[in-house]
Amino acid sequence: MPRRYFAVGIFIIAGITLFALGIFLLGSRHEAFARHVRLYTEFTNLDGVTKGSKVQVAGVDAGQVIRIVVPRSPQGQFRVQMKVDEQFHGLIRSDSVVTVDTEGVVGNTFLTIHTGSPNAPIAQADSVLQSKPPVTMADLLTNGLGIMNDADATMKQVGDKLNVALDGANDAIGNANDLLVGLKEGRGPAGMLLRDEQLASQIRETISTVQSTTSNLKQASAAVSSIVTDVQQRQLPQKIDDTMIQIHSASIQANATIEQVHQSLAQALGPDPTGVTAGQNISQALSNVNVATGNMAEDTEALKHNFFLKGFFNHRGYYNVSALSPQAYRGSRLFASPHNPRVWLRANSLFKPGTNGPEELSEDGKRAIDGAVVSFGDSIFTHVMVVEGYSDATLPADALSWSYARAQMVRNYLEARYPFEAKNLAVMPLSATPPPGMEHERWSGVCLLMAEKE
Repeated sequence: MPRRYFAVGIFIIAGITLFALGIFLLGSRHEAFARHVRLYTEFTNLDGVTKGSKVQVAGVDAGQVIRIVVPRSPQGQFRVQMKVDEQFHGLIRSDSVVTVDTEGVVGNTFLTIHTGSPNAPIAQADSVLQSKPPVTMADLLTNGLGIMNDADATMKQVGDKLNVALDGANDAIGNANDLLVGLKEGRGPAGMLLRDEQLASQIRETISTVQSTTSNLKQASAAVSSIVTDVQQRQLPQKIDDTMIQIHSASIQANATIEQVHQSLAQALGPDPTGVTAGQNISQALSNVNVATGNMAEDTEALKHNFFLKGFFNHRGYYNVSALSPQAYRGSRLFASPHNPRVWLRANSLFKPGTNGPEELSEDGKRAIDGAVVSFGDSIFTHVMVVEGYSDATLPADALSWSYARAQMVRNYLEARYPFEAKNLAVMPLSATPPPGMEHERWSGVCLLMAEKE
């Protein structure tokens, strides 16, 4: 029997060792034990970037997107929180720019942090990096269609001008033909010159007179010759010919470019071998991405509640305080520990009547909240901040509603003033039970609790 117990003990120890080793390898594969640096950036349009998207530094996978804060108004920007491996921290400078890129035409979307200038300081942790708006496929297609429309309009204008020129040439040819026919038949002055012999003799006499005056024109001819020589030396005719050749070559290149654009757009927008168009392929790919994201979210939520991995996710802060009831919250050792730092703020010094009826934070109350956050020190980075609301209303339902409204008001102020702590901020409405040490009186107000992570 003792040997049997000894064998069973060895088997159990070996199983636990293998299980712990598997958990360690799984965590190492997902960089759970690596040191990371938190950085932020802001975009007006994320173009498909979601929580869990990759983050690359200089083209190398270096981290992932861990949180996206949705803006409160259309003028706002999406605030993206990233975690980057510590070994890439030296490449990220204060003037580094974050862009949205895709793997191929319809691949996965990820963020790229471009290395900054060598003289710029290294970006500090929790700093906000500059971003560059993404260029979407729709923008490229719109620009391509604009180029096609401009090219088509140009071709129409050139075609209209060519038609006009051809019509003029046809008219000129017709007029020349009529002139030749009239000369042959002796019509008009030119025809008379060809048919009337008396007029021809008179013209001969006139020509002889003109010949006598030719000598007087030699000097003028010499001057004209010098002018023509100067024009030839300056090579003006050659330059005109070269210019016309360049214009003709540019026209040929423009036609070739337009033809290439037509072919490229026809190939990009045309159907694939199965008969499906590019737009249908893009829609199907986006639908598949949405389905995969939903499945990953469900799988992650199931892992959070798994018996073996529940403690691991709780240690990393994967829990939802708003899903707890006040009774379950009071019974949780994570929030009920007496070692958790607490700051109690009374309602009469924290709130004041609002202009439209509901309560609002007073200036003294805001200063009290700021003083409480300062008193917590570095705990705001390593703890979970919970805003507990207490109300002295007589009915339990009214007490929870009133305490939640007050706690939510304080949470909104904290989130607006300290946005980098928003990931650890939660609200818990409680009834009129007084805080520890104040059981002798009814108590109304708000408590700021810094709960230690498991």
